[in-house]
Amino acid sequence: MHLSRIYRHPIKALGVESLAEVTLTPGARLAGDRLWAVAHEAARLETEGGWAHCSNFIRGAKSAELMAITAVTSPGGLTLSHPKRPDITLNPETDGAALIDWVRPLCDPGRAAPARLVPVADGVTDNAMPWLSLLSHSSRQDLSAVMGRGLSPRRFRGNLWIEGAEPWAESGWIGRRLAIGDTVLEVTEPIDRCSATNVDPETGQADSDLLKALEDHRGNIDFGVFVAVIAGGPIAPGDPVTLL
Repeated sequence: MHLSRIYRHPIKALGVESLAEVTLTPGARLAGDRLWAVAHEAARLETEGGWAHCSNFIRGAKSAELMAITAVTSPGGLTLSHPKRPDITLNPETDGAALIDWVRPLCDPGRAAPARLVPVADGVTDNAMPWLSLLSHSSRQDLSAVMGRGLSPRRFRGNLWIEGAEPWAESGWIGRRLAIGDTVLEVTEPIDRCSATNVDPETGQADSDLLKALEDHRGNIDFGVFVAVIAGGPIAPGDPVTLL
């Protein structure tokens, strides 16, 4: 097995970014992942800058168009792209108002409107624990065959993708440890999926009932697993993945 891809999402729900390498830190999420989120007008954030439930933020499960955003970080700032919007390059520290204006047309008008960009010091994944997500291309390919359509990795908004495992083998790794290069990760629990996975990330349109397909095929709505970093260090696509 080997690591195939590394993804992060600088702003929650607003774009996926592919990385050539990253350094993992024990007890922490992926560096730079979901350090910002767009709170909507009905949000109730108890602790400014801390973790909050996903219901406080705009997200792909409620506004499908958001799933088609991609992101690239460069010395000039963070550039977001979408098939229906002009590219925007911004600094999240200073350009929150411009981002709100840019993303507003992509949000479901029947939902609470985007209100402000907020920082989240430790990242704001849907799980309050400081974990990463690990997913398998073999499982994705098996589910693609069941559904009769190719499923992009971007649909699942994960961090680490591996090649070479048996389909769905990762679901049996709960409680085990694995090494990626010199790092050590502990598999903590499965990831249950939401309706955002029904959306094609190329178009931002719902095109399938992936949750029903998972339920019919696997008896649950899990895809991928959460992992905790036990021993840190640099990782890059191509690094070997070994069960310990």
